[in-house]
Amino acid sequence: MKDRKKAEEIATERFNLLLPLLAEGLDPAKATQIKEQICARTGISERTLRRYIVQYRSKGFGGLKPKGKGRAAQEVIAPEIFEQAILLRREVPGRSVAQIIQILEWEGLAQPGQIKRGTLQEKLAQSGYSTRHMRMYASSGVAARRYQKKHRNQLWHSDVKYGPYLPIGIDGAKKQVYLVLFLDDATRFVLHGQFYPTLDQVIVEDCFRQAILKYGLPDSVFFDNGSQYKTKWMARACAKMGIRLLYARPFAPESTGKIERVNRVVDAFLSEAALEKPTTLKELNKLFWVWLDECYQNKPHSALEGKSPAAAYCGDQKALKFLEPGIIASAFLHCEERKVDKAGCISFQGEKYEVGLNFIGCKVEVVYDPADTSRLTIEYEGHLPWTAKRLTIGEKTGPRPNLPPHLLLQPAKTSRLLTAAAKQHEARQARQTPAVSYRTVKKGGEDK
Repeated sequence: MKDRKKAEEIATERFNLLLPLLAEGLDPAKATQIKEQICARTGISERTLRRYIVQYRSKGFGGLKPKGKGRAAQEVIAPEIFEQAILLRREVPGRSVAQIIQILEWEGLAQPGQIKRGTLQEKLAQSGYSTRHMRMYASSGVAARRYQKKHRNQLWHSDVKYGPYLPIGIDGAKKQVYLVLFLDDATRFVLHGQFYPTLDQVIVEDCFRQAILKYGLPDSVFFDNGSQYKTKWMARACAKMGIRLLYARPFAPESTGKIERVNRVVDAFLSEAALEKPTTLKELNKLFWVWLDECYQNKPHSALEGKSPAAAYCGDQKALKFLEPGIIASAFLHCEERKVDKAGCISFQGEKYEVGLNFIGCKVEVVYDPADTSRLTIEYEGHLPWTAKRLTIGEKTGPRPNLPPHLLLQPAKTSRLLTAAAKQHEARQARQTPAVSYRTVKKGGEDK
């Protein structure tokens, strides 16, 4: 009676899991998405889920009841044998149930045929030592604790996703494009997303800038350790705007799980976009922005109590913080270090720029807009920023410029080096004088 009641409870639980998948006319893509959500929430495999569906459609509710109840007493595994089976699984997690049974029989712990494969497999799974459990423990240990910020713009995530190939290369050659996303942690709202033709830090900068111009400043940003994010420019820009810059711990992909989950949702768009066959980056972005608005931003989200990301973001009471465009433009400038040569010039992207003779041999900071390198601003500690002029080479050499006074030779009447060396020599001679001078010893013992 007790076993039958337990079996019905299990069947009811399984039926509730399958209920969203049993709707008539369910779109295959939507069914795949629902399966992924069920597997992620419950921990069961997609294969098991498919087996439940087949059993229900063939045998109805009774097909969902667990099998193997009421086995004969001779199939029960003795506790001491089961402990050894667990030990064998823990020693080598990849050992199959058949291998474990074979070892137990060879060691004389069990008689041939005494242990049934299905019985041992079920008991190992019930005790948390199934192959899936062992693989999960080995890959990541215990599950990471989930977190979610309370208000919008407290924390932003970002990631780069590889996109499709488009005929945007030379002579129409296909090149891969890349998607950059910025996501709000509290509301799962995509602040900006766009496909770009290259994979470098410039695409991250552009997407970051557009997100800030539209939705204000975040308190913090959280990135992985990709080369597009871990740059001097990112540290400088965040410092100027007062944004806390955080990076994920190496080899901890679960810490960026929110943005990775959105990337998996974007896979559905890429499948649909492939049917449209866009030929330009502009067409692809136009399709993406429509899909993003209709199929993600305004769709209910399970982590938001049924609210959509757009409704959650717009309904948050936290005030948005905007900076003046000039301050943002200044923060998004690039900065590189250059050494001033003996002509008072620096080299920058194949061109020479005049910095000033006063800075010969010094290392200065070159601040510039990557979209317009015709204007370079020079920064040096203790001096106000100034604009460097492009070096103009005329037909004649012109007079040689005079060096600044602090760089001119200082006349000297004597050599300070030789004077100091003479003093050092005298001191050395004094230290090396013998303790007993034989010149003071008189002959024949006359001195008494």
